Amino acid sequence: MISEKLHNAINEQINAELWSAYLYLSMSLDAEAKGHKGVANWFFIQFKEEQDHARIFMNYLNSQDVKVELKPIAEVPVKWESVLDMFKDTLNHEKKVTALIHNLAHIANDDKDFASVNRLNWFIDEQVEEEENARDMIAACEAVEGNKYGMYMLDKELATRTYKVPSPLATAAE
Repeated sequence: MISEKLHNAINEQINAELWSAYLYLSMSLDAEAKGHKGVANWFFIQFKEEQDHARIFMNYLNSQDVKVELKPIAEVPVKWESVLDMFKDTLNHEKKVTALIHNLAHIANDDKDFASVNRLNWFIDEQVEEEENARDMIAACEAVEGNKYGMYMLDKELATRTYKVPSPLATAAE
């Protein structure tokens, strides 16, 4: 049985995941408006992943027979000076999300709620990957900074990124 404290915290996390999706959609649209279609693709896939993260939490609450309570999504930024700034903001944001996930894990551990701990372990691993991806993108942008051809090639590479359904949703669909 999920505690009320964890239930409320997961509902807050659903809102945070949807805010993240909205942020990445905004970044995608800004990148596309600036002619960076590959960067736009990268962020659009992030948008889809964050929606999926929210869905995983929703499915989990539903499986625990507790109500999902959607809340308003706060406004997100709509403009960045550069692609590098987008990825720096991404890393900073993912670090905040990591802290939120760790807080959920602390609550679940304190509650001795092993089912929730198990579900949250997937998110903990996912956040390691999210932060690493953002750091890699920062390094790539810094490597081509000021080089229009380099940015063009990086943009082309990012256009090849494809969407993959997260394993908790792929398993649920089987």
